[in-house]
Amino acid sequence: MSGEDLLVLFSVAALEALLSGDNALVLAVMVKPLPPHLRTRALFYGLLGAYLLRGLALLFAVYLIRLWWAQVLGGLYLVYLMVRHFRSRPEAQPLPEASAKTFWRVVLLINLVDLAFAVDSILAVVAFSKDFLLVFLGVALGILFIRLLAGSVVVLMERFPGLEKVAYALVGWAGVKLFLEGEATLAHLLHRPELGMELPKALFWGGTLLILGVGSLLALRKDA
Repeated sequence: MSGEDLLVLFSVAALEALLSGDNALVLAVMVKPLPPHLRTRALFYGLLGAYLLRGLALLFAVYLIRLWWAQVLGGLYLVYLMVRHFRSRPEAQPLPEASAKTFWRVVLLINLVDLAFAVDSILAVVAFSKDFLLVFLGVALGILFIRLLAGSVVVLMERFPGLEKVAYALVGWAGVKLFLEGEATLAHLLHRPELGMELPKALFWGGTLLILGVGSLLALRKDA
């Protein structure tokens, strides 16, 4: 592997990790209702599914942009998760024992949300190289980093329960981004780009930092 190949590899891995950074919070929120011994297994099956989906996405990257409905549905689901959390007050409820049906439902939802995030990231990383194996290896490294980060986020939320509200707020914010991206993609496919309302990246990351900073400060003060 040449020096240029290594540069492409690490660039793709870093880009995948950055573009899917909000994915780590989503995964942490989705597996948290499971008992601790099932969370790692759910993330592992989600990892296998992510590799399969990303491989297929790379092979059919030209057609991937047409999956606007995956982004719209994924975004609506993430917003639903946030609304359900703030309406149900889960801190007052005991953690239920997860059944096999619940476990596989979580694994399925992880992979469906992965597909929604893949639309955003794959179209960016394929610009680095046309070498399928090289790009896939970089994407695989980025996904592995996100999965490891998700496990750490779950532990952090258990240590500081107030951070759970911050995580759900960020998940809802990511859902708004995904929904608007899907709507903008549909507008482009209909040759009506003026109808698109895609969220500017600067606004998204500014809002993310604001929620994370202010929310974490308030949550940590409350837990203290």
